[in-house]
Amino acid sequence: MTPSRHVQVRIDLARIRANVEAVRSRTGKPVIAVVKADGYGLGAYHVARAVQDVVEAFYVFDVAEAIAYRLDETRVPTLALMGESEDPNDYVARKIRPVVWTVDRATKLRAARPVLSVDTGQQRFGCPAELVAEVKRAGGCDEAMTHASSVAQAQVLHDLLGGRTKLHAAATSLLDHPEAWLDAVRPGLAIYRGAARVSTTLADARDTRGPTGYSGFVSSTGRHGVILAGYSNGLRPGGPCLVNGVRRKVVEVGMQSAFVELGPGDKAGDEVVLLGDGISEDDVAAEWSVSPRNAMLCLASAGVKTW
Repeated sequence: MTPSRHVQVRIDLARIRANVEAVRSRTGKPVIAVVKADGYGLGAYHVARAVQDVVEAFYVFDVAEAIAYRLDETRVPTLALMGESEDPNDYVARKIRPVVWTVDRATKLRAARPVLSVDTGQQRFGCPAELVAEVKRAGGCDEAMTHASSVAQAQVLHDLLGGRTKLHAAATSLLDHPEAWLDAVRPGLAIYRGAARVSTTLADARDTRGPTGYSGFVSSTGRHGVILAGYSNGLRPGGPCLVNGVRRKVVEVGMQSAFVELGPGDKAGDEVVLLGDGISEDDVAAEWSVSPRNAMLCLASAGVKTW
């Protein structure tokens, strides 16, 4: 996706910090903050520095992300799922703990204090139950994690290693289930909810006269406008928006522009809010038929960010 210079993305770092503190207070567990995918599009460099003193660690998809976000400059270590190097010194120098799930990689990276990943049902990025003891021993792992999407999967991790290793399985989807919190929680979306406000302005506004746009839509309000953001910027049709505080709809999306419904008083230059001010990630996700994570990433990446 290419950010549109006509879209403003305002990131509320205080809200992100408050979200982290709320998770920590609610669970009573250390927080491992997921900052992969550039902090779900909200800017991992800035997010990390806003929360570094209230989290225990950061979690990224690969080492390249940790380097790009300069996480080694923060006060806490980073867990990286993927990494090409087999030299433990490369990880130690950058305050990265590699995630491992094979005997070979665990052995080679033992000096970097690797974290064991266990497959509890997703069948990716984890060792099967029958190899857990061997991989753990090879890496000297004192911490283990799993990618869990259910309480049952978190329970599998506990049954395998509970009481002998620090465990974390709880992503955002499991924060409503205390039995899945284990020894630490690893939230993603939960720390970003409500922290992004995405807005643009009307480039054009007019009365609708018959079929309009590529799809030949007819505005249900009798008026429509154009904003300068489209598919290439992450926008999709059917989503909600606010025009002068009134809830409207994005009715058609092109590559770099989109049509929105308008009311009688709306005019060119008026603000259009695509996320925030009462429009949540869940609202957008429901209309787009995607996950709230997907909706947030798309809209947070749609324009020019400020913090």
